[in-house]
Amino acid sequence: MRDEIKKALEIIKRGIVDLVEEEELINKLERSIKEGKPLRIKAGFDPTAPDLHLGHTVLLRKLKHFQDLGHEVYFLIGDFTAMIGDPTGRSETRPALTKEQVQENAKTYQAQVFKILDPTKTKVVFNSEWFSQMKAEEVIRLCAKYTVARILERDDFKKRFEAGLPIAVHELIYPLFQAYDSVALRADVELGGTDQLFNLLIGRDIQREYGLEPQVIITTPLLEGLDGVQKMSKSLGNYVGIMEPPFEMFGKLMSIPDHLMWKYYELLTDYPLAEIERMKEAVEAERLHPKEVKMNLAFLIVSQYHSEEEAKRAREEFERVFSKRELPSEMETYEITSGRIYLPKLFKELGLLKSSSVSPRLKCEAS
Repeated sequence: MRDEIKKALEIIKRGIVDLVEEEELINKLERSIKEGKPLRIKAGFDPTAPDLHLGHTVLLRKLKHFQDLGHEVYFLIGDFTAMIGDPTGRSETRPALTKEQVQENAKTYQAQVFKILDPTKTKVVFNSEWFSQMKAEEVIRLCAKYTVARILERDDFKKRFEAGLPIAVHELIYPLFQAYDSVALRADVELGGTDQLFNLLIGRDIQREYGLEPQVIITTPLLEGLDGVQKMSKSLGNYVGIMEPPFEMFGKLMSIPDHLMWKYYELLTDYPLAEIERMKEAVEAERLHPKEVKMNLAFLIVSQYHSEEEAKRAREEFERVFSKRELPSEMETYEITSGRIYLPKLFKELGLLKSSSVSPRLKCEAS
């Protein structure tokens, strides 16, 4: 059993930041093996946007690791809490989503997550199942189990409070609702990004308050986007969506800074850590060109979300366009009428410019 636990820990601890507490996890794993009963692994996602990107997959891949070890994953869609809005990292109150927006986003989540997770080992649950049934009395009892002082210790709340910025009451109870999800699911382990550590720890406290064994907490790092600086985010335009076409995905991955590719290898692939280190040493010693390493990375990631054949075609297309300076094999064409054309307006209509208010020199005659 000792070797089995050691091997499991090596897989679980790859690429994580926090593990609270490791000894508790070992005890849970030992009990799971003895009783032949899988652990209940939970991760919550508020469907506040319709598309998932590679930053989300860091956590999803860690869930997959637990599935590969034989455990049961609960993919929790926070359709109820999304209507409140997670205040984590916010300097102001997040606008609440409508029920219809949440439901539409939730549908696309389910279609995308099974590009990574095994559907036969995944239980998709919605926290509206219990919160929509919760009576006002039960909400009050839940709120009574934690103090405002403790919640205001959280960095983002603390900064807003000290700056005199408004904090709505529903934001203060969001961490308690997230914590109650762990009570409802009787979670053994909960995963989240490093920005969720405070909320996850409250889950441990609230589970104790309800007489349950506290969950183990595992956090995964936040993935920098294509700029190599800021967290991957659709709003910042530095993201790679997992539903993007192969060539587009391949090209974006080739644009990341060289220093970032090692983190992408560790968090977004199952490439052996020893091999990653070997490649890194070879690049630093100039025995291996960074472009070759990055091409392999892009190929591996595109293969995961499409296929090896499509990844191969994307690589060949990339080399044709960017190395050999040839035209793409497929190009969009637009038919325009003859006469005088104002290019800024045309480019805006085609989505190539945000505004047509640029230099009037961009004009030409079409015949």
